[in-house]
Amino acid sequence: MRTLAGKTALVTGGSGGIGRAVSLRLAIEGASVAVHFAEDRDAAEATRSLIRARGGRATTIQAKFGDREPETVARHLWEAFDHHHEGLDILVNAAGAVHSRKPIGELTSGDLDEALVVNSVTPLIVTQQALHRIRDGGSIVNVSAHLTRGAYQPDLVAYAISKAAVDVWTPTLATQLGARGIRVNSVAPGVVDTDMNTEWLGHSREMVAGLSPLGRIAEPDDVADVIAFLAGPDARWVTGERIDVSGGSLL
Repeated sequence: MRTLAGKTALVTGGSGGIGRAVSLRLAIEGASVAVHFAEDRDAAEATRSLIRARGGRATTIQAKFGDREPETVARHLWEAFDHHHEGLDILVNAAGAVHSRKPIGELTSGDLDEALVVNSVTPLIVTQQALHRIRDGGSIVNVSAHLTRGAYQPDLVAYAISKAAVDVWTPTLATQLGARGIRVNSVAPGVVDTDMNTEWLGHSREMVAGLSPLGRIAEPDDVADVIAFLAGPDARWVTGERIDVSGGSLL
């Protein structure tokens, strides 16, 4: 059964990494997916082609987080979405970036501002502008990070701080939207084998695999399957939660 047949989804950062896996998974479940991308149009078109090759429906939307004021970025994103779709059922905030790898002693206010704008403020404003579009009974899933509850990568503290903010506004929004049957949850992946982590993993694959009792590094599909569950009807009684998807790292 295609659990999301007739639904419309927007996946920010949907052209690569976890976002691409989510876009594919939601489409396989029957959703019409708007694939957001920042700059790499070829990657977005490749994702759309994969979806269509599997019988799904997809469009692409460009908006570069951090390029302008968050309100402007969000407005342009939703204008493009509205051009192709009427209404929204699922919003997955998967877009994010690591801009600096510095310990606390080397961080600048600019490093923090950049991380916060891209990873927490803009997703919040995108979600805010989605509220009159998302249908009752819909689902919002935010991608946080396992790092918000651990300190095993001190050079990613700015990224962790920005994702911790997502952990705060997720349950807050869940309480506000519950009356409409809209659920809001977050997932917190550990290290995932994506392009963003390729260089770092090249020197540390064995060590990272050892962080999990399952003894391997996560693939994007490991996270996407959990997000698809949260977006679908089987998670109808789950809201305001932060789901750890780190393979039990550092238990």
